[in-house]
Parts: sequence; C-alpha cells; structure tokens
Amino acid sequence: MSTASLHPITAAREMAGDIKLAHSVFALPFALLASFMAVPGSDAGWRGIDWSRFGGQLALIVLAMVLARTVAMLANRYLDRNIDARNPRTAGRAIPAGRLSPGQVLMAILLLGGAFVLTCGGFGVFFGNWWPLLLSLPVLFWISAYGWFKRFTKWCHLYLGSSLAISPLAAAIAIQPASLGAQPALWLLALMVLSWVAAFDIIYALQDIEIDRKEGLHSIPSRLGMERGLWISRALHTISAAALAAAWFMDERFSVLFGIGVVCVVALLIYEHATVSRWGTKKIALAFFTLNGVISCSLGVLGCLDIVLN
Repeated sequence: MSTASLHPITAAREMAGDIKLAHSVFALPFALLASFMAVPGSDAGWRGIDWSRFGGQLALIVLAMVLARTVAMLANRYLDRNIDARNPRTAGRAIPAGRLSPGQVLMAILLLGGAFVLTCGGFGVFFGNWWPLLLSLPVLFWISAYGWFKRFTKWCHLYLGSSLAISPLAAAIAIQPASLGAQPALWLLALMVLSWVAAFDIIYALQDIEIDRKEGLHSIPSRLGMERGLWISRALHTISAAALAAAWFMDERFSVLFGIGVVCVVALLIYEHATVSRWGTKKIALAFFTLNGVISCSLGVLGCLDIVLN
C-alpha cells in the first residue's frame, strides 16, 4: 500500500507505535512532581492548594508534555530516516520500512508543534501566565535537535538529558515562574533528570556501537568503547542519585515517602548496571525501558503524595 493512500487515523497509529508513546513516562512524572513543588499553598499540603486552578494547569501540562515529546521523537525519526534504513535494528521503523513517508512525518511535526504552541498559550489565556507561550518555540527547537548532535559530538547523551531535564523546569514555570528562584530543589531535580537520562542513553547506545562507527556517528560507547562508556554511565547515575538525595534534604516538604523513593531509585540503578554487566545488550528492554519507567513513575507518585499529605 502506498504511504500516500494511508488514512490519517492509520498514519497516526503508525506514528504512535513507531515513537512508543507510552515512553512519555520517562519525563512526565517529573513534570508533575515539579508542578506540585511549584504550586502555591503546597506548604500546607492538600488543603493549601487551589485545586480548581491547579487541576486546569495540570491538564495543560500533561497535554503539552505529550505533544512536545511526540514532536521531539518524530523529529528524531525524520532526521535519522536514512541512517535507520541502514541499521538492521531500526530498519523496521515506519519511514525506512515505507509505512510512512517523510512528508507525512514532517506535516505531523508541524501540526503537533502548532498544537503545542497553542496549548502553551492556554496558560496565558486562562491563568495569566504568558511565559510558557514565550518559551514554547525555543523549547521545541531544543528538544527536537538531538538528531543533529550525535553527528558531531560524543557528548550528545548529555544534550538528550538536558532535553528531558527541561520538563520539570518548564512545568514549574507554567505553574508559578517565581518558583525557580525560590526553590533550589527544582534545579536539583532537573540535574537528576539530566544525568539519569544521559546515563541510560549511553547504555542504550551500546546496541549500535558498530553501526555508529560505520556511519560516522558520535556516541560515548562508539568513540570511547563499551567499558569506558559504562564507567561514564555509572558516574552520571551517581550524580543523579546525589542530586536526588540533595533535593530530598533541601525541600522540607519531602519526608518518608520521597525518601523511600530515593532509596528505591538507588537500588534500581545498581540493579540496572548489574544487569548490563551480566547480560550486555541482551536484556536492554529490562535495563532501559522497564527499570527506568519504574524509577520515574514511582518517584513521581511518592514525591507528589509526600507533598499533598504534608
């Protein structure tokens, strides 16, 4: 079947499957946690929050997060379409396999990017906060440019980490811009996300060491080797654990529940590296997707509960 004849719903289903929409769980819980940290009245717990206002803000944040992540992933698929076609691991993706045309994906990027900008404008229209709209295009550009960075620097993993680290900071700005200056723990949370994502992206890149070298692409494993790459990943995960622990100590709203989350994160990171050390890339689905999904969701839920039950 020609890609031009695909029904829009079928094309949308192909895109959703190709970019694994469920993997939004990596960044979304941190955006929600930062929202609870930034919302006025959270010092008093559940009763101090204006839920009629906060509920609307959360709905816009979730929508904006899903749209932004979808645009970023589609941009990555679009930029990498020729490289993916030559990589046996990725040749089955929608564009290289011919199920979607590059033009269809580019059109989706433009439409979803426009929807993201409109969603950001909603914070101004409904809540008088125009910062999300002003920052919407720079954020879209930043999170969509990862595909270019691996063409010239092995430190592209840190760039990817920064793209996801924007999420808690952007959510805090959407709720209350002044919170970034008043709450250092928000910056520590962003540092945790940056180093955590960069570390597990290095692990993910272990699958493509040979193809990256062949294509002239840059990654820490392809440029420095598997063993050095793993040590850098361990160092970054150590930084992420330290930043998370510092946020726990610094924000007095966090107590036992968030502390349990911190301990669980450290244990899961150790298990992740033990899995990679023993199995290499054979259990990458466990090491990359499952464990990191558990980390983000459990930490987000426990942190939000700790604040509202304060």
